[in-house]
Amino acid sequence: MKNVIFHPLAEQELIDATAYYEEQKPGLGLEFIGEVEHAVNFLILYPEAGSNVGGSVRRVILPKFSYSLLYRTLEDDQIRILAVAHHKRKPQYWVDRE
Repeated sequence: MKNVIFHPLAEQELIDATAYYEEQKPGLGLEFIGEVEHAVNFLILYPEAGSNVGGSVRRVILPKFSYSLLYRTLEDDQIRILAVAHHKRKPQYWVDRE
């Protein structure tokens, strides 16, 4: 079974986005977290399912929110989430993340 780890900056992006959505409407932050969890569980089953965005980095789009998870599969049976990226944010701001 694959192990999923978040880059520290991706984890912060997740926290920030969750807080933002929760401020907009109570419960919306939890819905966002649920979407992320659903996407992560999907990636555990199908790690190659995301579209390739360059090199070994792939992207899966969250269907209900304007966010994508950018990730890389590692040799040690891990999936590393590099970014929880809003679609309107500067493209490829995350490219230097390992």
